[in-house]
Amino acid sequence: MVAESPTRVVVTGATGRMGQTVLSNARGRGLATLAVSESDPEAVDGAELRDALEPGDVLVDFSIPESSRGYLATAGESGTPIVVGTTGYGESGEQAIETAAAETAVLRASNFARGIQALTGALREAVSALPGYDIELTETHHNGKRDAPSGTALSLLSEIDAERDPAPDRVYGREGHAPRAEESVGVHVRRAGGVHGEHEIMLAGNEEILTLTHRAESREVFAAGALDAAAWLVGRAPGYYGFEEIL
Repeated sequence: MVAESPTRVVVTGATGRMGQTVLSNARGRGLATLAVSESDPEAVDGAELRDALEPGDVLVDFSIPESSRGYLATAGESGTPIVVGTTGYGESGEQAIETAAAETAVLRASNFARGIQALTGALREAVSALPGYDIELTETHHNGKRDAPSGTALSLLSEIDAERDPAPDRVYGREGHAPRAEESVGVHVRRAGGVHGEHEIMLAGNEEILTLTHRAESREVFAAGALDAAAWLVGRAPGYYGFEEIL
């Protein structure tokens, strides 16, 4: 799957939970690393990143949308491949990704767990095979996660949209007297403790229930996937790639 290793893995958002895990995982693989943070005086400041980049570097970005847009611009200007795990983008963030992808290789994913890719395929088949079944999605993350629903949940909802015509309306939580509308998907978000990530899709109808669930037991699974993506991205032509392409 992996053709070669990057000369150095440059990790933005290095002081965050995922940034720290990616750095640790990369060093465990024997890879050289460079930490980038706008708050850690011992790391390279984001404003100085352009001058710090070297040939053979690959950026791995788990930061916040406001910072990520700047890192994407730097990656595009320098021609440095970049793996993006940041979620919660608005339209300006999406535009930043497209702009960077015109100049360098960009691989973006809302989730770098292999199991999520398998879940996605199973979800497509289930929704297609069970027309008319009610669908509910519940996702749970740690109490520090900023975006809701999660990027993974939004990706799964997009898969449901693609298999239903017309695409169902999304109902975010329920309160009061609100009977379930046909052609709708219930979306439920939970934030508690240190949960690394759990996504469950329930399909119910015909006196039966089918549940598809993925649970990440450690951030290591996301870091490992991101580093596999970084290695895969080495030498790729400019463009916008997805994690499913390396599996």
